[in-house]
Amino acid sequence: MAIGWKLHGDGKTPPPGEVVGPEERLSWPRTAGIGAQHVVAMFGATFVFPLVMGLDPNLAVMMSGVATILFLLIVQGKVPSYLGTSASFVGGVFAIRAGVDTAQTDGWVTGAILVAGVVLALSGLLIHVLGPRIIHAVFPPVVTGAVVMLIGFGLAFVVADTYWPQDHWVALLTMVFVFLVMVLLRGFLGRIAILLGLVFGFALSWLLDRATGQITSVLPGQNLLDASGKACAPEGPYCVATAFPHDRVSFAAVESADWFGLPQMHAPDFKMSAILLVLPAVIALIAENTGHVKAVGEMTGADLDPMVGRTIFADGVGTVVTSSVGGSPTTTYAENIGVMAATRIYSTAAYYVAALIAVLFGLCPKFGALVAATPGGVLGGVTVILYGMIGLLGAKIWIENRVDFADPVNMVPVGAGIILALGPVVHPISDDFRLEGIALGTIVVLAGYHLLRGLSRRSQEPAPPPSGGTAAAGGTGGKAAAGGDARP
Repeated sequence: MAIGWKLHGDGKTPPPGEVVGPEERLSWPRTAGIGAQHVVAMFGATFVFPLVMGLDPNLAVMMSGVATILFLLIVQGKVPSYLGTSASFVGGVFAIRAGVDTAQTDGWVTGAILVAGVVLALSGLLIHVLGPRIIHAVFPPVVTGAVVMLIGFGLAFVVADTYWPQDHWVALLTMVFVFLVMVLLRGFLGRIAILLGLVFGFALSWLLDRATGQITSVLPGQNLLDASGKACAPEGPYCVATAFPHDRVSFAAVESADWFGLPQMHAPDFKMSAILLVLPAVIALIAENTGHVKAVGEMTGADLDPMVGRTIFADGVGTVVTSSVGGSPTTTYAENIGVMAATRIYSTAAYYVAALIAVLFGLCPKFGALVAATPGGVLGGVTVILYGMIGLLGAKIWIENRVDFADPVNMVPVGAGIILALGPVVHPISDDFRLEGIALGTIVVLAGYHLLRGLSRRSQEPAPPPSGGTAAAGGTGGKAAAGGDARP
């Protein structure tokens, strides 16, 4: 059942060795408390990544609640999960926005994400029909690990070119603060280190504004000047953002925002070049959803493999719904797995509570304006950790599956794809379309691996026996071949 839960025991915390299953719940006050923890766990990444992608974080938070409810209904309450903002699309979105960042670009971004959601949903249906083994055939661990790695490491240029230069000292101190919280604080506080780092960096930036005054740095899309030093529009032939004095933190938008109201929405627009740039993220989402199902199954002791296809389909539907109104792409959140592991409570009732809280947060524009005021230097300190962790998850996939990099079939396309993503290397296809960075690297890894694997298997097939002569009858020619003297 998607809705309707059995009370576990006396409704209090389960005793040692017991878990609260997806179809169970504790007392409603305790369930509400667990739901609030899930909100805090997902909150940092769910509003950070929309900021990184230039989308409305308030809308992302609200629609994450809507997507989570749809997800739980589709999986019939068997797979507890929260659908937060996916980081896998960041590289593709940055490539879409490169050189032009207007309202029309927002439509291209969400239109491309919507198409990726459709592809993900169709992939889920196909996997549900064919069985989860199809995933391992098309996306073996060497490919999945490489794609996850290049999605993370391929975003290094975002930190280096966009966020870190805005305030390098705040970025460094924020990064170090997150390091310390992750290592020194145990339990729940350690799991919300990213959120605490954002709060720390925000407060530090506000204090520095009052102690040292304004900072001079480049803010994306602001103080645009041409070659002669005159103000220009973004669509000009030579028009770049230049450094100027500014406050690290500005609350002007917060003061003008309403307390209650709908977030700013926009309709998607569709452009083929933009769509192709984000499609590689579908591979990562398939891997993330599969890993989520495996992890929850191991923790609860239930066989959830038959739910893999349904889970992927539900995530695709969530992405389609959120992006159709201008929201962010979604994915199952590992952060919330941490909460479940710590509490041993897997009740989907808590996720419904978390989803409703997120929707209420999204209906407060003032809150969204406060989130959007996060200084770029703070985002630099946080994203350098987030991107690095995403990249290392790819290495974790390789290690757990014992991928053999002594085999050139594994090593060559993976190495080439990662370098193309890290560059990021640009490969023009036509005047209007080019492949670059993560998209180019993913195509090289996926196509290169299957091409080389096919050629390798073909080259290892035994040569057919020669037609006619004594060799066919097992004479001297056959002996020579058996002895290894004959050449293929």
